[in-house]
Amino acid sequence: QVQLVESGGGLVQAGGSLRLSCASSGRTFSGYVMGWFRQAPGKEREFVAAIRWNDGGTNSANSVKGRFTISRDNAKSTVYLQMNSLKPEDTAVYYCAARVGPAVTTTAETFGFWGQGTQVTVSS
Repeated sequence: QVQLVESGGGLVQAGGSLRLSCASSGRTFSGYVMGWFRQAPGKEREFVAAIRWNDGGTNSANSVKGRFTISRDNAKSTVYLQMNSLKPEDTAVYYCAARVGPAVTTTAETFGFWGQGTQVTVSS
């Protein structure tokens, strides 16, 4: 069982930055692909970014390319989502997810483990 805990959400003005973290106590993510998804009210959950733990290979949604960066810290077994130039349309609950790799997939159904989510609100 993989337990994921997100942190770092909050309220920020448009153009600002936030960094989300996702950790699993006492566990390595070796062999996993870690992803970030988001879900706004009334909308389906959508892919944001993903990273393959072993070699750092990444993929991200076109809507966040150039603004969001996914990374990982092996020593801390933590994955991050650095979000810059935030827009009001980025407002959503952000979820960390994990799947047994190696494919860096973009669909929520392929990820078997999920965190509880953290709210990100961007004001205009």
